[in-house]
Amino acid sequence: MAEQHQDRLTKPRGSLGELEAVSVQLAGLAGVDPPPLPEPAVVAVFAADHGVHAHGVSPWPQEVTAQMAANLSTGGAVVNALAAQNGARVVVVDVGVAADLSTLDLLHRKVAPGTADLLTAPAMTREQAVAAIEVGIDVAEQLVADGAGCLLTGDMGIANTTASAALVAALLGLPAEEVTGRGTGIDDAALAHKTSVVRRSLELHRPDPGDPLAVLAAVGGLEHAALAGFVLAGSALRVPVVLDGVIAGAAALVAGALHPYALVACLAGHRSAEPGHARALAALGLRPLIDLDLRLGEGSGAVLALPLVQCAARVLREVATFDSAGVSDK
Repeated sequence: MAEQHQDRLTKPRGSLGELEAVSVQLAGLAGVDPPPLPEPAVVAVFAADHGVHAHGVSPWPQEVTAQMAANLSTGGAVVNALAAQNGARVVVVDVGVAADLSTLDLLHRKVAPGTADLLTAPAMTREQAVAAIEVGIDVAEQLVADGAGCLLTGDMGIANTTASAALVAALLGLPAEEVTGRGTGIDDAALAHKTSVVRRSLELHRPDPGDPLAVLAAVGGLEHAALAGFVLAGSALRVPVVLDGVIAGAAALVAGALHPYALVACLAGHRSAEPGHARALAALGLRPLIDLDLRLGEGSGAVLALPLVQCAARVLREVATFDSAGVSDK
């Protein structure tokens, strides 16, 4: 019905490109044409630390995760500014920061104070991975119960692009060299080292992509697990979920491997500069709405794409048809 509606609008058929597909997806999710506007929007920023940081895969000290969680909670981060511009609310969730954040105004859902070093042991136990997935599910359910009409993924965690590369490589059967990127801007020598860390982690654990929970526990992060749960819940609740960059892409791969309908609500906000993100999007069959070489995280790319998602719904809701406007069709 929504596809036919698009074809009757006063414009050349297909002239809005990908936005037409987005509008149809939104109508399908809502089960009504035209779909409701995907608002209000909430960005959930899941914060966690990574034991693999000990191997020098990032030039940033680990305490930056906690410092940025504080900055996010007080409105001082980039995603806060972007969200304010686009009418979205930011919610910060401590799912695994290696510091005491009890005095901060955020959601306290810590499963563990960061992951273990994935070069010496599984990053998480299976039970921790499940608990973090449940955090993401609970947060999504609560946000929707409070009225959210669109969910956006965010993340904060120093060294999380290393875990993301390992997840993408393991789940898609790709070599470390194809999916490991520069993260926050490392040089060639540091990139070679980071790639080696990803490769060695895969050689150590030999995770089976047929058991996505085991892959997640072996080389993933607590925020990856929470984001996977967030995606699962969004799809179950039939609320659009706009994905951010490579961390969200890796988490979406996990979610898709856990349930065949996990991605029905997902929209790719952007394609990040991380090579693993392009591989993940291709595997997920998602087309990014913007491509600006972003590599920040926090949910920044998802928030920048939010107006496009909202415009897609508004077109179906407000543009006249050829019949109603008295305009001749070709």
